[in-house]
Amino acid sequence: MFKEITSPQNPKIKQLVRLKDRKARDETGLFLIEGYREIKRAVEGGVHFESLFICEKLFLGSSEPLLIEQVGVETLTLPAHLFEKISYRDRPDGLIGVAHQMQKTLKDLRPKNHVPLYVVAESIEKPGNLGTILRSSDAVGADGVIVCDRCTDIYNPNVVRASVGTLFTLPVIEARGSDAYTWLKDHNIQVVAATPSATLEFTDADLSGPVAVVVGTEQLGLTDLWMQAADIRVKIPMKGIADSLNVAMATTLLLYESLRQRKRYL
Repeated sequence: MFKEITSPQNPKIKQLVRLKDRKARDETGLFLIEGYREIKRAVEGGVHFESLFICEKLFLGSSEPLLIEQVGVETLTLPAHLFEKISYRDRPDGLIGVAHQMQKTLKDLRPKNHVPLYVVAESIEKPGNLGTILRSSDAVGADGVIVCDRCTDIYNPNVVRASVGTLFTLPVIEARGSDAYTWLKDHNIQVVAATPSATLEFTDADLSGPVAVVVGTEQLGLTDLWMQAADIRVKIPMKGIADSLNVAMATTLLLYESLRQRKRYL
């Protein structure tokens, strides 16, 4: 039998709402995971949950009870109106978990391929872009994503959502840019910097070896650290009036070109 909460003034509800803010996430080491698919992948990724909030009226299928059992923590039931109030989705599906952040460092990165492929995302501002970069990285089988000099933390609820849970099944590390660069060099991984100022188009570059695709913000681009460190600088041709693509879209193009070139290794 689950405990029922009906008041928005309940301390557990107040804590959940606070975790929507980065300051509270940083202070507590906790974060929110909303949605069946995301929570399922968090369980598969070994994430440690603290509590689970549910609303059976909002469930979309019949597999939720099994997932709740797999999470295996204190479970609290909410009425639909309260769940919808605390949800950050337009159409909530009745599941929100409070979980402990994964404390991973560069030492935890282990290439799963003998020709590794990494992504370095520098100072990405929009959570949706960062989440989509994680999703694309997972799609091509990348060995990991290094988030440098963060503007958006990886535990932002919208990063979790946009990543569709791949945050939990893909190695994702937060690190300083200088530390990430040293790690890549120590592991003989070439740095591929994506920049509109390059002369080499990305389809003409050799992306078949051990590489790290480095992308930055659309407004400012990559910092001098990565531009000077780059072994290869590539651009995506732009034939219209826009001078650059959305950073998540650009990352996806570069990753799939690398995947195409390395088919012989897979």
